[in-house]
Amino acid sequence: MKRQTVTASAIFAFVLLCSQALTAADPVKEKAETAAKSKAAKGPVALNKQNTVLLDLAQKKLLLKTHVCLQEGVLEMLLCKKQTKEHESILSIESPATAIHAGLLAIGAKVGTPVKFTPKFQPPQGQKLDIVLVWKDKAGKEHREVAQNWVRTATSRYFTAKLEQLPEGVTIDKKSELRFDEKYKELIWFGQMSKETRDAFLAKSKDKAFQEAIKKFYDESQPRLMKADWIFAGSGFAIDEMTGEKYYYAESGDLICVANFPTAIIDVNIASSASGEGNLLFEANKDKIPPRGTPVTIEITLATDESEDQSKDKDKDKTE
Repeated sequence: MKRQTVTASAIFAFVLLCSQALTAADPVKEKAETAAKSKAAKGPVALNKQNTVLLDLAQKKLLLKTHVCLQEGVLEMLLCKKQTKEHESILSIESPATAIHAGLLAIGAKVGTPVKFTPKFQPPQGQKLDIVLVWKDKAGKEHREVAQNWVRTATSRYFTAKLEQLPEGVTIDKKSELRFDEKYKELIWFGQMSKETRDAFLAKSKDKAFQEAIKKFYDESQPRLMKADWIFAGSGFAIDEMTGEKYYYAESGDLICVANFPTAIIDVNIASSASGEGNLLFEANKDKIPPRGTPVTIEITLATDESEDQSKDKDKDKTE
């Protein structure tokens, strides 16, 4: 039980030192103290007054009680705070962001660094996390799905390919989603390209560069499940110049992101554009997501280190 006491104390310390928004009477502090002092503490402990962030120390698991707020559309995040960015997030939760950060520290997640855009781009870094979504359908049957299955590559975006000029004899219908930019020497396509459309364009010219561009558009515009991993980037703090108070960036709503934000608690470990709707890399996988309003529990655990797995396998082979 000693390990549980130390971890719960870390929660309390983080909340007390880093979040002036959480008062001494807040349940995060009270229940962290209870978990730290009680040797008989069993089951998940709520870290916020809304009872939506639960810490399961025994299983080293953080549970977030959320609801579906979007089934279809381009995404900036998997999870946002309630009444912030529901138009670009699949799930929302009513909770201070600090409670989620504290819970991640409690299960042993090591905080990393958020994305940096200047002086040069540096992707976010941090502890890799496994995220599983749990919900029940109308019949009461429980479903479990890795969170990546709810996110797919975006089709409602622009795709570009370098092209010096249109091949001789090729004209583009004004009603088509295909465009040629004379100034920047680019062929541009918007949206998901069908096989029929691809083949129709390929039949227009045997020009190698043109054909490669069309094939590129078709391939890149087909939706695929997100392959990126989520990591504990950790967001950051700022000082309000007017009040002198410390402010946690993630309170703006950026909890679990699929587009890179320096304010994100959890981000993807790849370069993922957040520069505008037409350039966002991911969208909601509408075929997987239950109806809006459906309660969903997010289970967050530390991802297994692949090198550790390989080491264990080798040790096992030696003993057999």
